[in-house]
Amino acid sequence: MQSYTIGQAARLLGVSPDTARRWADAGRVTTHRDEGGRRLIDGRDLAAFSVDLAKAGTAEEGTPYTSARNAFPGIVTAIKLGDVAAQVEIQAGPHRLVSLLTREAVEELGLEVGMEATARVKSTNVHIDRV
Repeated sequence: MQSYTIGQAARLLGVSPDTARRWADAGRVTTHRDEGGRRLIDGRDLAAFSVDLAKAGTAEEGTPYTSARNAFPGIVTAIKLGDVAAQVEIQAGPHRLVSLLTREAVEELGLEVGMEATARVKSTNVHIDRV
């Protein structure tokens, strides 16, 4: 069975490794140690915990409620404004995402190069959330 380190579990759950470690220390998720002494979480236990976590609605404070599940937090690297439309580029880790939206939306969000933003992908659309 697949096992995950605390860091991998944290990434999959969308929390910091410290938060995942605290949950493990509190017994909210079961861990075991490998030969090297690393704490691991069995895949089935992590899957069950992630479902329970979602049902409890314990998203990190400030997390927006949205139906778009594929979120790419990053930094705005370019904005091209036209008369009506705009193109916004976000670098999210190794991923470069480009969204076409209205100029009005860019202005309302106050987007600027260098600021944090999250690209949310749903189907073939990329949505931009200001952090």
